[in-house]
Amino acid sequence: MSIDHTAPPPGALAFLNERHLATLTTLRPDGTPHVVPVGFTWDPEGPTVRIITSATSVKAANIGGGGRASVCQVDGGRWLTIEGRGRVTDDAADVAEAVRRYTERYRVPRDNPRRVAIEITVDRMMGRPPDDV
Repeated sequence: MSIDHTAPPPGALAFLNERHLATLTTLRPDGTPHVVPVGFTWDPEGPTVRIITSATSVKAANIGGGGRASVCQVDGGRWLTIEGRGRVTDDAADVAEAVRRYTERYRVPRDNPRRVAIEITVDRMMGRPPDDV
């Protein structure tokens, strides 16, 4: 089911704020999918998904300067897939914001001097979130 990514229903927002891991799918240079588990945060203001990672990671290389990506959060029959164009940033303020949000949702991340943030500008959302609350 398609969901309005600019104004997700309350059930979808509640699901996005629950503590779950997700999968991140990016495309390798040969076009094959690269799928990895990630922690992510949702910012409805963008709407933007943020992921922290190392600058040397395959996911960061695949997104590079604007590759598309999708994040899929699943819990039993409930699921949401969020898609958009990604970018990798090493800007200190952007990375600090991503770390702050990650810490709120999950835990304090380990120290990583090569940390960057992946920011996905969301342009599509689909899924079967819980009924509106």
